[in-house]
Amino acid sequence: MIEIIPLYLPLSTKYSENELVLLLQNKDEKGYSYLYDNYSGALYSVVRQMISPEESAADALQESFLKIWKNIHLYDPNKSKLFTWMLHITRNYCIDIIRSKDYKNEKQNQHLENDVFNDVRDATSLSVDHIGIIKVLQQLKEEYKTIINLAYLKGYTHEEISKELNLPLGTIKTRIRNAMIELRTILKA
Repeated sequence: MIEIIPLYLPLSTKYSENELVLLLQNKDEKGYSYLYDNYSGALYSVVRQMISPEESAADALQESFLKIWKNIHLYDPNKSKLFTWMLHITRNYCIDIIRSKDYKNEKQNQHLENDVFNDVRDATSLSVDHIGIIKVLQQLKEEYKTIINLAYLKGYTHEEISKELNLPLGTIKTRIRNAMIELRTILKA
């Protein structure tokens, strides 16, 4: 009798925590696949609570697993369970992202349109027009409007404005100072 062996056998391998750690420390890809398959859902729910949008959360999860893979040699089973250790790495990575300047700028600017001077007037969710900011800013010289828009409404640094406008850093700082003096004068009138 001929024995027929199926080409695909479902893998129902289950590793103990110690076996899994040993596989990971030996950089065994089966261990990493098992780790991802069994822990990614739980870690993703933690990441998703801390970071939005969804694409950023998925990237953060991938980077967290990469950190886990690269730092598995630092895991000490006497200090915590593997999942707790992974949770700390993931959480700390998410905190680093949240504290990063790029993430703060993205969150801060997500409701603003490309050009605040033209688009905010039409936005019903923002009531900036009610306090007269748009009218005050429109009284500034064009070069000041642009710099104030970039610096205070879009969150650019002085260096970023310098690169964006292709002007020397000293010129940017002087124009910001002059724009602020002019704004004070307008507001006092």
